[in-house]
Amino acid sequence: MADEPASARVDAWLWAVRIYKTRSAATAACRAGHVRVNGERVKAAQAVRPGDEIRTRIEGWERIVTVRRILVKRVGAPVAATALTDASPPPPKREELLYIPLRDRGAGRPTKRDRRDMDRFRDRLFDEPAPDDVD
Repeated sequence: MADEPASARVDAWLWAVRIYKTRSAATAACRAGHVRVNGERVKAAQAVRPGDEIRTRIEGWERIVTVRRILVKRVGAPVAATALTDASPPPPKREELLYIPLRDRGAGRPTKRDRRDMDRFRDRLFDEPAPDDVD
């Protein structure tokens, strides 16, 4: 496409290829340091060009994409898929995710007894069962 721009803002490109739902979310991710272009943290106005590698962290999962085409306006999913090459590792399975119990909101600061109970629970998750614990 001859009328494509040579570069675009990183936040606009991430939004246009549907990595983030809104441009403001992409801008916030850049501000928080979750976006790297060619290994360096960038601001939202950083220009991206074809061939650049973009790493972004979304909900604890790293997304690695390479820019193939420059887009500045949001496009349909099939067109957005042609603008990038996805080299991300597969997301972890739900069974592999660590279950961490959450306290009720407004429950206050945990007591010493609560903290000990939480520590015991966490230790059981990471330790192998002892031979006398097996039924």
